Amino acid sequence: MKIRTLRLALPLAVLLSWQIPSQAEWVQNMGHFIRGTISCFAVSGTNIFAGTNGDGVFLSIDNGASWIEVNNGLTNTHVLALVVNGLNLFAGTNGGGVFLSTNNGTSWTEVNTGLGLAKKRIHSFAANGPNLFAGTRSGGSVFLSTDNGTSWTPVNTGLPSRTGVASLTANGSNLFAGTNYGVFLSTDNGTSWTATGLTNNEVRTFAVSGSNLYAGTGSGVFLSTNNGTSWTPVNTGLPSYTGVTSLVANGSNLFAGTWHEHFNDGVFLSTNNGTSWTAVNNGLMNYNGGCLAVSGSNLFAGTGSGVFLSTNNGTSWVITGLMSHSTEVNVLAMNGANLFAGTSNIGVLLSTDNGTSWRAVNNGLPNTDVRAFAINGANLFASTYYEGVFLTTDNGTSWSPAGTTFGSFSQMVEIGTNLFAGASAGVFLSRNNGTSWTPVSNGLPDTYFNCIRALAAIDTNLFAGTGSGVFLSTDDGTNWTAVINGLMNCDVVSLAVSGTNLFAGTGSGVYLSTDIGTSWSPASTPFSGFSQIAESGTNLFAGTGSGVFLSADNGASWTEVNTGFPNTKVNSLAINGSNLFAGTSSSGVWRRPLSEMITSVEEPLADRRLPENFSLNQNYPNPFNPTTTIAFHLPSSSFVTLKVFNSAGREVASLFDRQLPAGNHRTEWNASGVPSGIYYYRIQAETYSETKKLVLMR
Repeated sequence: MKIRTLRLALPLAVLLSWQIPSQAEWVQNMGHFIRGTISCFAVSGTNIFAGTNGDGVFLSIDNGASWIEVNNGLTNTHVLALVVNGLNLFAGTNGGGVFLSTNNGTSWTEVNTGLGLAKKRIHSFAANGPNLFAGTRSGGSVFLSTDNGTSWTPVNTGLPSRTGVASLTANGSNLFAGTNYGVFLSTDNGTSWTATGLTNNEVRTFAVSGSNLYAGTGSGVFLSTNNGTSWTPVNTGLPSYTGVTSLVANGSNLFAGTWHEHFNDGVFLSTNNGTSWTAVNNGLMNYNGGCLAVSGSNLFAGTGSGVFLSTNNGTSWVITGLMSHSTEVNVLAMNGANLFAGTSNIGVLLSTDNGTSWRAVNNGLPNTDVRAFAINGANLFASTYYEGVFLTTDNGTSWSPAGTTFGSFSQMVEIGTNLFAGASAGVFLSRNNGTSWTPVSNGLPDTYFNCIRALAAIDTNLFAGTGSGVFLSTDDGTNWTAVINGLMNCDVVSLAVSGTNLFAGTGSGVYLSTDIGTSWSPASTPFSGFSQIAESGTNLFAGTGSGVFLSADNGASWTEVNTGFPNTKVNSLAINGSNLFAGTSSSGVWRRPLSEMITSVEEPLADRRLPENFSLNQNYPNPFNPTTTIAFHLPSSSFVTLKVFNSAGREVASLFDRQLPAGNHRTEWNASGVPSGIYYYRIQAETYSETKKLVLMR
């Protein structure tokens, strides 16, 4: 039985031949990553809009499975509020006022006439027939528009001056405003306001269910059955120390999203009008002060890790295709058709369809910072940050403590029936598939700085990488000997094996030993270190801080293969069938078909000249059917969007939406399923933008 071990920096996976066509490239395979947080939602039929604090608005038409950025014309991407009124979608921003889209976000227009300085921070909306109300976070203002935002009028009489209006809601002819000083009611479309209670509370959100009006405050949830004349606290089951920032009602179910400076209590459900509450957070990550939305039987939650979906009233949650940029993929592992990703803040994600969709599988896993995996038959081990090692035998459906005594591990390897784990306290041996472990560290350095960072095996030879160099054991770890002759830097962070060649990644470069560690020499690599090397015969793939590199001569020379790949560190590599996957530090998981790697070789680094200017080539061929190639050139690393629009200005394809390194880039657009006609493709990179026409002729 063979064990496969994957982690932030080390193991091996069997791969196919490596050559790649210049037009082939990597594609992102784990949703859409955003730099900001999810701040708000809006629902219009089957369209789900998510507003973010820094990345604008995203649209999903498939219940969150995929998302597209819809920001054309949205000059301020710090979106605090969204509302749908008929066919109109409005976005309230932090510093840019109000924007209007009449085509589901395809294009936006600023609509701020009359807002004045109040447009600095639009925090809330309420729509009531033809009337649209906007509340500002500072300045004590509510504004009314009766012409779809073309003009605005302040409607503030009776509101305290310079208070924040964090929430607005309309219930029939009644308009409620949640402020720093409680709830205010207007029955005349904002002409006048009257305080209705909760004067000592900051009211952050409302929900209406029949004749019940709920207010979420810094002190929990309050209920009014008489349009705010009186209020009753309904907090049994809610933490006494937490505030409520989001409320949504769905039939007889009421959901509350909570916030606290130091605690993360998540989402709660009440089925009895707030009389009692129950936490519903299974699978939900990093919800603290996020937002909630309901679409039919689907419940969405915006969290610090992205957008999550529940189809069973919060009983369980799965992450959707919109994720936080801070989600680092530390490790990948393949087990049959199952692809696992260990992340820095949302635990273990599982894909059963080659990365097309992902779901969190964290039941029983108390720590969602997963640093390493190891597979031993049906056993999958996960090493977490400071919480120890956990084991699943059912592909992540449930996890339990693995019974280890060494905290967390960096890597596991197998020799025969023996399973070895490298940990901060040394090397440990299991002879029973991980049921029990014995320390085998005699001869290894025992200081904190010499923890086991890497393990590798060649036949019965076991190697350990430490801060004091490489150590060798030929007797199943009973005794260890330093093998550092020629190793100029003994700060070893990774090890990898290719046949009888042993590679060591150090703090100042890569070293190679061809004699079981007896001697070392500097390896000729264009990268200073590697996180993982994967091999097939003499063909090697290296995941590095500069992307992915290939060697066809057992490591004697290397070629960069990063077309389409983001400028980010590769933490892990894995293959499944015909696909190579790369887990990165800031851009999720990327995939490249191995079939692309058989026809030609990418241009070596030495033969590439950086462009002097930004430019966009005319597509070729043009006209085309159904595929065409678009090339562009970047003189410096840039965040690039490349999109295709029809003649009506509606986006039909997004080809790039990510950070790219300086250089010459190309991509292919497959227009299968798109009708014949004239289309336009537009690139934007930093301050540069250009649009060109292309013709699809069937």
